[in-house]
Amino acid sequence: MLLNYDQLIIFLIGAIFVWLIALSFLFYKFLAPLWQLTKGMTRRDLSSALKKLLKDFDEHESKIKALVKEAGDLKKDNLYNIQKMGLVRYNPFAETGGDQSFCLSLLDGNNNGLVISSLHSRENTRIYAKPVKKGKPAGYDLSVEEKEAVKKAKKIKL
Repeated sequence: MLLNYDQLIIFLIGAIFVWLIALSFLFYKFLAPLWQLTKGMTRRDLSSALKKLLKDFDEHESKIKALVKEAGDLKKDNLYNIQKMGLVRYNPFAETGGDQSFCLSLLDGNNNGLVISSLHSRENTRIYAKPVKKGKPAGYDLSVEEKEAVKKAKKIKL
């Protein structure tokens, strides 16, 4: 069944009408924020407002660049602060009760730092410190508990 000439004209007019409504909606949607921004402004006011916005944008951009650089410097400097720690409590002697001894590992962002060990017995407590470089012992062998403390410290960040 073919459309006759009158039906075709009515269909085209309807399609054009729907198209105009869609375009009007989009036009309003895109221009509404601009109308709100420029409400009550003349051409001269609008020009000065846009110049001020551009000037402020340039100032803020330079401040943001300075802040990004400063944040990068702080991040780089922070690599040398203690960031990681690991604690292991244990009982090295059979005659004492409880896990009174411990190993504490304190490492920076590069896994450099130290391990502090405390051996507790009935008669006395001894404390030792051993350096750690890049997560490995530096100059001294580490006990099993000290190695475990370093391993924990590598996983945990403060």
